[in-house]
Amino acid sequence: MQSGWLQQFFHQHDAQCGHGVDAAATAEVKDDEDVSRRDFVKTGFVAGVAAGMAAGAVVAQTSPAQAQTQPANPMGRDWWPSPWGAADEKGAYNRMTPAKTAEAARLIKSGKIYPLGQVLEVGIPLFGARHVSLTIPGGPTGGPFGAHNLYYHDEMFSGEIGQVGSQFDGLGHIGNKVGNAIRYYNGFTQEQVGGAYGLQKLGIHNLGPIFTRGILLDVAGYKGTDRLPINYVVTMDDVTKTLQKQGTREPGAGDVVLFHTGHSKLWKKDNAEYNKGCPGPGKTVANWLASKNIMVVGADTWPVEAVPGEDPNRPFECHSIWLTMNGIYINENLNLDGLVKDKVYEFAWSFNPLPLKGATGSPGNSVAIA
Repeated sequence: MQSGWLQQFFHQHDAQCGHGVDAAATAEVKDDEDVSRRDFVKTGFVAGVAAGMAAGAVVAQTSPAQAQTQPANPMGRDWWPSPWGAADEKGAYNRMTPAKTAEAARLIKSGKIYPLGQVLEVGIPLFGARHVSLTIPGGPTGGPFGAHNLYYHDEMFSGEIGQVGSQFDGLGHIGNKVGNAIRYYNGFTQEQVGGAYGLQKLGIHNLGPIFTRGILLDVAGYKGTDRLPINYVVTMDDVTKTLQKQGTREPGAGDVVLFHTGHSKLWKKDNAEYNKGCPGPGKTVANWLASKNIMVVGADTWPVEAVPGEDPNRPFECHSIWLTMNGIYINENLNLDGLVKDKVYEFAWSFNPLPLKGATGSPGNSVAIA
């Protein structure tokens, strides 16, 4: 999920809903005015818009009377303690069992590997002040050494590696304001989770390798298009009929579910359109997936869910449903073209999160093995 989208586009949808915000003025937001996710968290955006964000720079304009009628928990219910105990920091990763590994292994028939990650490089779609930079210091960096004249190269990386490119959202990424506290997965508060030099709880280092059953939902293919339009909300009818068309079993506990929308056709070709919004599931499908006890949901889009979504006043609500309420992880900005081309809809899926202590997410190249 890209917090910069909220700064650049969210007010425009307020205007469309009749809140009197000048959309033309917000369209002139400059890159250096975009806020980082840390600034977003600090401002407590979730308290104003009840959108389930842990980061934000927009404060909803509500009267005292309106504020009094708002529910104590804008998500409808408390989600803690976790089914795995009040101290749990792994969420749906607890479903990564030896039985799931064995099940996934049985799905491998040809042994063909499909890399699902986009290349992490300069020029990919980004928001705000985020950047990706890799420099080779010297050419070569060092040498010669020894009688055989050995030389070597190093690299220096600069960027927000946990939340750019093909990346994997951790449970410390998103929280919701409940009463007077921002609450994350398992009810942990901002004071318990936050940390300027890494999260104190819910960091991505709590996870180990993942090897489980994966399924692809080629919704674009079912709809007969190369690319679904921006803000197309994938419905339960879409999901059901896509599964039927593909002959794919429904998702089960510990599975990974990937949505193909065709949005990645814009990757590095029209970054402005790619960032403007995207198709994907809405809260109805998000809740259904949560009821299936899946482990990870992913897509060929930057937030995996539809943007602005079913309710433009609650952007990125699926993030709250998946990460915050159910401990389900999110894999964003995937390249699913190979799976679609070969009509591979069920496979073994593997990902090894970078054990970076306190990180909100992980870069990486998830793979499908058919």
